[in-house]
Amino acid sequence: MVRKAFTLIELLVVIAIIAILAAFLFPVFARAKAAAKQSQCISNLKQIGASIALYMADYDDIFPNAIDPSDRWSPDIWASEPDFQSRISRMPMLYEVTQPYAKSKDIWHCPSDSGTYVLDNHWPSPFRTDPTMWQRYGTSYFFRTEIAFKFFSQTSFKLPANVNVVFDGAGHWHGGGPPLTETMEEGQFFDAYRQLRYNTLFGDFHARSLTADQIQEAWNTEL
Repeated sequence: MVRKAFTLIELLVVIAIIAILAAFLFPVFARAKAAAKQSQCISNLKQIGASIALYMADYDDIFPNAIDPSDRWSPDIWASEPDFQSRISRMPMLYEVTQPYAKSKDIWHCPSDSGTYVLDNHWPSPFRTDPTMWQRYGTSYFFRTEIAFKFFSQTSFKLPANVNVVFDGAGHWHGGGPPLTETMEEGQFFDAYRQLRYNTLFGDFHARSLTADQIQEAWNTEL
């Protein structure tokens, strides 16, 4: 029996069908991968919260007297608070003081960390961290250092469930837009800003994903 070969047209039809299926499936796989990374990041923050809670149990319920990379390498952001600014050089990093209470250093690594160009909440102040913030500074997360400077305890918060404590170093890691850069025009900034998302650990140690506007509400929450 003679086996009939595919014609050129049949091959092209098969290739076209595969291309159409791939066009549908690749975005689905990409979204699933991004969702998995976001879930891992939120899990990291919950573990960080647990390590902070264990630290606080040994230190009279006071949050760690520590800072994050933005404080250490961009201390000018505290120019309006000279007393706080003067203390930065003598303070350790948050991940350093909580490490004895953590299961692994990897909890400080957001799997979506692709580095930063600016400090999102101080745009357009440059803060270049490549290839990733974690590789450059040992953490993918920032700390609301005002809590440390004021020696706050968890019971000191007026609304602990609304206060951001630890959060992603950049909003484009889990957002749908481009990273913020110092060369952006104002219109480009606002277009990108609307797409930012930040996984955030709160003062009661729950963690969830926030839009840019929601994390700004958390920043505006009075301690």
